[in-house]
Amino acid sequence: MLRSVILALGGVFLAQSALADMPAGDPAEGRKKATMCRTCHGIEGLAKIPIAPNIGGEPAAYITRQLIAFRSGARTHEMMSVVAKSLDDQTIADVAAWYALQKASATLPAGKTDAQAPETCVACHGAEGIATMEDAPNLAGETVMYLDTQLKAFRSGKRTHEIMSGIAADLSDDDIRTLAEWYSGIKLKIEKAN
Repeated sequence: MLRSVILALGGVFLAQSALADMPAGDPAEGRKKATMCRTCHGIEGLAKIPIAPNIGGEPAAYITRQLIAFRSGARTHEMMSVVAKSLDDQTIADVAAWYALQKASATLPAGKTDAQAPETCVACHGAEGIATMEDAPNLAGETVMYLDTQLKAFRSGKRTHEIMSGIAADLSDDDIRTLAEWYSGIKLKIEKAN
């Protein structure tokens, strides 16, 4: 576990240095540019389709890293790879700034407590699905379909990450379903930025 944390921190520091060359993002411009994102992710970042993640309230650095990964081909997706190829650094920074400006909050379902949250996930993603690390996404309110797909992609090596690849490698289909159902059952609220 300690080795995973050390590797993850190294990855975060490398990612931070890559982000240092990015321009500052303008949320007002990002809102205008986010019209290309709204069909799938919603203008405030609450996903409109079950295979798209909620991105409102994610840290700008996290969104930036994901868009750069799609643009470079380090991460692939039928739709996002095509969209991201045309994005310049300023557009990425602006869109990331807009979505990061939104406020995400989560509420556990009645009868559920933080103590029941999947121990494997809470250190990075929080018991309520609001990430505690800049390099981890929020999971609250994501669909079972989306979470299942992403965890299986990490398990198979189709998607890689310093921490997630190792964690997912040990998960069975039943484990994945249990984790996905926990986070999908949480009520996500995204408050629109003014």
